[in-house]
Amino acid sequence: MDKEKSTRLRPPAVGVFRERPAKPTAFCKFYERGDFPIALEHNTKGNQIAWKVQMEKLDYHLYLSLFFDGLCETVHPYDFFTRLEVHDMLEHGGSEILPVIPQLIISIKNALNTRKRQVICTMLKMLQHLVVSEDMGEALVSYYRQILAILIIFKNMNINSGDGLDYSQQKRENIRALIQETLEVFERCVGEDAFINIKYLVPTYESCMLN
Repeated sequence: MDKEKSTRLRPPAVGVFRERPAKPTAFCKFYERGDFPIALEHNTKGNQIAWKVQMEKLDYHLYLSLFFDGLCETVHPYDFFTRLEVHDMLEHGGSEILPVIPQLIISIKNALNTRKRQVICTMLKMLQHLVVSEDMGEALVSYYRQILAILIIFKNMNINSGDGLDYSQQKRENIRALIQETLEVFERCVGEDAFINIKYLVPTYESCMLN
C-alpha cells in the first residue's frame, strides 16, 4: 500500500480535546444591564468586589446559578467577577446552596464541555469549594457521571500527545493535577460512597484515604 493510499485510509482524529465555543451566557446579559448587586472596589489588596446587599438576603437560586453560568467566560472583567462572586456565595451560603445544586450541574457540564483548559481549571477549583461548603459532597455523588465524563478524558490523556495538556505550569493550573486533586477532595468529603462511585467511573483512580 503506497503512502498516499495509507494516508487516505487513516481514520480522522476524533478531536475530543479540541476546544468548543461556549454558548452565550445569561451572566453577560445581566452584567451588561447592571442587574447584579455588586460593585468593583480598588484597595491596597487590588481589585475586590463589594456587595450592595447583605449576603443572607441574596436570592441564591437566581444569583448563584447565574454566576456559575458565567464561569465559562474567559474575558475580563467577566471571568474576574464570576470567580470572586462564586467563592463569596459558597463561603456564606450555608443551607441556601443545597437547593440550587441541580441548576448548578447544568452550568458545570456546559463549562467542562467547552474543553477549554482555562475554563476547566476554574471549574475544578469551584467544584472543590462547592464540595466543602456545608458538607455538599454527598449531594454531588448522584451527579458524578455527569461531572466526571469530561474529566476522565483529560485525566487519561497522554501527556506527550501534543494536545497541550500542560499548557501552564503555574501553581494550580495543571489540569491533570487539578483533576486528581478534585477527585481526592470528593473522596475525603464523602468517604466510601464517593470512592466506589469514582472508581466505577475512573478505574485508574486509587483511594487517597489509604495513604
